[in-house]
Amino acid sequence: MHDFFLQPFIEFGFMRRALVACVALGLAFGPVGTLLVLRRMSLAGDAISHAVLPGAAIGYILVGVSLPAMGIGGFIAAALMAMLASGVARWTSQKEDSSLAAFYLIALALGVLLISLNGSSIDLLHLLFGSVLALDTDSLILIAGTTSVTWLVLAIIWRPLLIECFDPVFLKSANGHGALMHQLFMLLVVLNLVAAFQALGTLMAVGLMMLPATAARYWTHDSGMLAAVSSTVGAFSGAAGLLLSYHANLPSGPAIVLVAGVIYLISLLVGTRDSLRLKWWPTYKHREN
Repeated sequence: MHDFFLQPFIEFGFMRRALVACVALGLAFGPVGTLLVLRRMSLAGDAISHAVLPGAAIGYILVGVSLPAMGIGGFIAAALMAMLASGVARWTSQKEDSSLAAFYLIALALGVLLISLNGSSIDLLHLLFGSVLALDTDSLILIAGTTSVTWLVLAIIWRPLLIECFDPVFLKSANGHGALMHQLFMLLVVLNLVAAFQALGTLMAVGLMMLPATAARYWTHDSGMLAAVSSTVGAFSGAAGLLLSYHANLPSGPAIVLVAGVIYLISLLVGTRDSLRLKWWPTYKHREN
């Protein structure tokens, strides 16, 4: 058992770097994903992750495989899409989720087109699915810095964000700067997805953000505990997914997201809050109460 769980991380430096990156991403994604779920914006993360692709592709075309260039390009493109979607929702009758869906489809098509015209299928697969086992020191610094900034900013704006989730009218009457809080939060979502795209790709990164958060809803309703459970599930999924990919010779990114998906399905079936177990066998719910 010792060899199964620890030997890959002890023996290989790339596995240790991947583990640090996945745990850090899981810790940052936990509270961000929780807020997206509470704000009923679960699909916003998916839309923004796809918007990273054209910006990263432009950075790749201009500079080559350069983390700063691709990261800056991805951040600008995703932030621009998020602001455009918010603007369309504010200036027209269209809801923000609808405008996000429209812009993310345009961004995805544009990103794939740019890579197809100026790169190769390998380059496209790298951007879509990431390569967590090939992370270097610069990538780890970016991920660790993003995690630190995320926790610091959320410590400041967590309360008004939660109030807006449940009582936006009160926040507005108390001059809680709801629009500013929303924009800061969306920038945090963009920053986290940009930090994760090299490790997990634009398609897989959102899986590690949303699946642990949705799974946590079946275990607790307390917002602080939701973030804690989500972060724990995310970090565990990263470590377990790496072991699964190593021993079963599977792609790392999909394996990590698959582990998170299995945890979600288990939570859906047997969780202590609103799970299918409580719906099908209400006597369990009666005993808990």
